[in-house]
Amino acid sequence: MKILVIDTSGPVCGAAVMDEEKVYSEFTAQNRNTHSASLMPMVEAALHAAGTELKELDAIAAVTGPGSFTGVRIGVATAKGLAHGAGLPCIPVDALEALSASAGRFEGIVCPIQDARAGQVYGAAFRNGERLTGDAPMKLEDFLETVRPLGDRFLFIGDGVPVHRERIAEMLGKQAVFAETHMGFLRPSAAGMIALKKGSRTDYLNLQATYLRPPNAQKNKKLLEAMARE
Repeated sequence: MKILVIDTSGPVCGAAVMDEEKVYSEFTAQNRNTHSASLMPMVEAALHAAGTELKELDAIAAVTGPGSFTGVRIGVATAKGLAHGAGLPCIPVDALEALSASAGRFEGIVCPIQDARAGQVYGAAFRNGERLTGDAPMKLEDFLETVRPLGDRFLFIGDGVPVHRERIAEMLGKQAVFAETHMGFLRPSAAGMIALKKGSRTDYLNLQATYLRPPNAQKNKKLLEAMARE
C-alpha cells in the first residue's frame, strides 16, 4: 500500500511518500514560513520526487495531534481536502507515537514530549514500541513522576526537550537520556510506518484533529462570556 504522509503537528513540517518496503521521498522543513505556506509545495515535491500522482496512491496518512493547535488543523484540513478530491481514505496517526518511533531502538522507556506552554507538556511513554501511558497534558514535574516508576532509563524526544531539558536532568539525573539534535523531531516516514502497520482507514469526513485541551481561542471566549455575565 503506497501512501502520502503529512505532518504539521510540531515545529517541523513534513511530507513523505512510502509503502511497506520503501520510502520513495521524504521532505521536512523548519523555517520562518508557516506550515500553511510550506505544506502544499512540499506535498507536490514529495509526489514528484516519488514519480507518482495523488490518484495513484492508496491512502493519505495525517498526524492528527496532539501538538500545535494551528499546525494540527493545517495538516488535518489539507489531508481531508486532498483525500476528498482524490477519493482516497485517510489514516490518522498519533504524534507522540510517531515521535517514539522516530527515536529508533532504545533499551529503556521512550518519552516523547511536546511543549504545551505554561510549564506543561503533552507526553506519553513507550517501551519497544508498546504504549505504556496514554497521551496527556500535564505539568512537566507531574509527567516525570508518572513515568519514573516505569523503568530506570528514559529517552526524551520532541520539541519539549530544549524547553525542559534542564529540569528533566535535575529531577532524573543520569536516568535521563536526550535524543540527539538530528533525531529530535518527528519524521513523516516514522508516522507513515505506524500508519502502514495499523492500516486503520477512515473516510475523510471522519478524520479529526486530536486536542488534549481546548484551544486558547475557546478558553478566551469562555472567559469573555463569564466577564460579560458579571
